[in-house]
Amino acid sequence: MAELRMPEINSVVIAGNLTKDPTIRETSNRTPVVNFHVAVNRRYKNRSDHWQEDVCYVGVVAWNKLADSCKDRLKKGKAVLIYGELQSRTFKTDDNKSRTIVEIKAKRIQFLNKLSRNNGSSEEKEVLTENDASFEDSSFDKFLTDEESSLINDD
Repeated sequence: MAELRMPEINSVVIAGNLTKDPTIRETSNRTPVVNFHVAVNRRYKNRSDHWQEDVCYVGVVAWNKLADSCKDRLKKGKAVLIYGELQSRTFKTDDNKSRTIVEIKAKRIQFLNKLSRNNGSSEEKEVLTENDASFEDSSFDKFLTDEESSLINDD
């Protein structure tokens, strides 16, 4: 009997609101990167049949063109839909302790708020379309197998 291989799938879709303005910077080799957190609310009924609300705070990182697209569009309170993968990283704190965090490495970010534009004296609001509101980072797609690519791009 052939040995079964567990599929390696790491895919996340989450929607929420930014908890504060994003941190935008460049690495030493001038690669743009943006970090931000989103708050995701969950409503549920407790044992007493009363509605409760819980908030989950999730860290997000975006690189390259995706990070550039976030510069002028992301602010505290803005709603976003993020498609990406989980990644963990370890770093040293100021007191030299190791700390590991898990965050979403964004592959696509959809900006969900209306865009405000000033044209002369009137203010025009329009909903961003997928073409100008959704940006993709395909830099890690080259590491996927054909099978994994077909699972992700099955739209």
